[in-house]
Amino acid sequence: MQENRAVFKIITNETKENIENMKIVTPSIYSSIFSKFADEHHISLENEEEISRKILEEECTHLEQMQERTAHNANLLNKNTTKAINAIKEKNDTLLNEVLHETEALRLEVEKLRESVYQDELTHTHNRKWLHDNYMQDDNESFNQNGLLVLLDLNYFKQINDTHGHIIGDKVLIFIANRLKSISKNVVRYGGDEFLVLFSKEKSLEQSSKILNKLRESILTKKLKAHEEMFTLSFSFGITPFQAGEKLTEIIERADANMYDDKVRIKQKIKGI
Repeated sequence: MQENRAVFKIITNETKENIENMKIVTPSIYSSIFSKFADEHHISLENEEEISRKILEEECTHLEQMQERTAHNANLLNKNTTKAINAIKEKNDTLLNEVLHETEALRLEVEKLRESVYQDELTHTHNRKWLHDNYMQDDNESFNQNGLLVLLDLNYFKQINDTHGHIIGDKVLIFIANRLKSISKNVVRYGGDEFLVLFSKEKSLEQSSKILNKLRESILTKKLKAHEEMFTLSFSFGITPFQAGEKLTEIIERADANMYDDKVRIKQKIKGI
């Protein structure tokens, strides 16, 4: 089930990407697209009800565990608050130190929980929720600060999947994610093989472009191995500045146009994997 679950996640992501730009999606449209990708992965949907039941049970268990951890942490915080108040009133240094120790452990636990909410499960980069909670205004559409946004996707990624399989494709995504995290802590998996890299307003377009080009050249010099075969990896990117108040969709469109120009240039140099 665990192996099938991993493949189902891949199929689900591919389906989401396929319908992302559709204005209307009915259950039958979703089902037909999901079935198409399932066929490509040689996954049978004959026992769909049983598979759905098991997945639902696992998700419910995970949700219950998160709720239990949250409730436990809330209770612990409440107890520590009471103990801290009493320690201050009684001027009890021993009790206060105990509270500080427990509160620090609680802070670490809450931070782990927070990371799991904001983390892309496959690549361990940030997810869209993190982007919205940290960079968007309350309307969830407009930026709350100035900076630079890089939109990046892999060249010939479909060829990698078709040639070497989706497991290798996943490993490639993890590899590129780790390389991106080496140049910025603010990396978001935006969808499929698309990533966002966010730089502060202090970074210039020229500096950012130089960093990305250097990373790309570094990756191009490496040969990746799959099933005793070697292949190369490359990416295209587009950079654009954003201002507080500008809409994310408009910034993505600008970055996408710049990425398209870059892709045309890079594919003249690199013809495949």
